[in-house]
Amino acid sequence: MLWPPRGSPTQPDMERGTGHMTAEAKESDPATPALTERQEARRRRILHASAQLASRGGFDAVQMREVAESSQVALGTLYRYFPSKVHLLVATMQDQLQHMHGTIRKRPPAGDTAADRVAETLMRAFRAMQREPHLADAMVRALTFADRSVSPEVDTVSRLTTAIILDAMGLDDPTPQQLSAVRVIEHTWHSALITWLSGRASIAQVKIDIETVCKLIDLTMDEEPAGPVRTGKARRGL
Repeated sequence: MLWPPRGSPTQPDMERGTGHMTAEAKESDPATPALTERQEARRRRILHASAQLASRGGFDAVQMREVAESSQVALGTLYRYFPSKVHLLVATMQDQLQHMHGTIRKRPPAGDTAADRVAETLMRAFRAMQREPHLADAMVRALTFADRSVSPEVDTVSRLTTAIILDAMGLDDPTPQQLSAVRVIEHTWHSALITWLSGRASIAQVKIDIETVCKLIDLTMDEEPAGPVRTGKARRGL
């Protein structure tokens, strides 16, 4: 997995989904009908099968028929949940990000500054990617191939990434300048991920780039906050 595995799809957390961020994702798209418990369990099996196949062979290894067989659903049912392989893999990335956010809330970064905490958070992801490069490559390729039909899923991935960074910063209500810095960090993170996956950058170089761009955060932290700012102690108590 891109981030720590969540266990088999028969475990309760796999059937129910992922607490806080799943709720946020659903609230962000009110047009999406709520799934029944059985439908949610089926969706979890599909995402688990997708991640497993991608981990073994990357983007090309994720074939919809094999996903259907592995998750024990009919092929037509799979297409009703995910119209294409790109939709499926972007949803898989969304699922991984949701789990990562939950993990960070349980074990928040320990840096003294917001920039240090964000850099630590993003490097956690990169270190995990080293363990599952095929899965990482499959999800990034899906994001690259995504067209307008996948826009809602891609937007959700972006919102989740933003939420993870803001949590690491310790901000509840960032200023426009802070959000701008977050967007630049996201762009740099995505670019660094692509260059690393293509073999054009080492993890050491990625670390330098991430730490450099995260310094933008400290330039904005002296501004008057738009809302409550969590201290390190309060943030760790999440």
